Amino acid sequence: MRKYLVAGLLVWLPLAITVWVLGQILDVVNGVFGSLLAALALVLPATWREGLLSLHHVPGLGLVILAGALLLTGVFVANIFGQWWLRQWDRLLGSIPIVKNIYSSVKQVSDTLFSSSGNAFREAVLVQYPREGSWTIAFVTGTPSGEVACHLASEHVSVYVPTTPNPTSGFFLMMPRSEIQPLAMSVDEALKYIISMGTVAPPPGNAPCEEAPERNPVG
Repeated sequence: MRKYLVAGLLVWLPLAITVWVLGQILDVVNGVFGSLLAALALVLPATWREGLLSLHHVPGLGLVILAGALLLTGVFVANIFGQWWLRQWDRLLGSIPIVKNIYSSVKQVSDTLFSSSGNAFREAVLVQYPREGSWTIAFVTGTPSGEVACHLASEHVSVYVPTTPNPTSGFFLMMPRSEIQPLAMSVDEALKYIISMGTVAPPPGNAPCEEAPERNPVG
């Protein structure tokens, strides 16, 4: 009986969690969409308000509008005219106290993570953390620069050590290049390994214990 219950749980649990996560995302999008409709209703004529507010009850309409807005924005900023307006927008927000610090920081992180030319998570490596002899998977994010690099005696690399099972939080470390061990697995495979707490190991290559090829972690 327990065997069959566990087998059934393994079938339905991933689907249930997926539906729950998608439901949470949809609730957030609908909440933002409802707030925008309420704000528009305050400035539009009274005859339009009832019809406008009724759109909030259409399932999934907020998600469709959000996807359409993102698509149109991407098309707009993909040309020279849109790029000029984007620079003016960045310059405007960059001149507002407090806002400029938050906006510039978030923009730098988002450009690094989501841009096709970004350098986040270049490759997966093994590092000794939190103590010598204890190994974990980390991701190379670049090399130290500026004043920080001047205080490092040898060549270092910047790595991100994610937590399990939530890899969106973790620790940023700068480690000597000689103390990191490159891995042949891809970044996606390493993320699955971390999220599953080591239960979903990447498929082995032709020789599971063969020496990983020499690669430049920050090239």
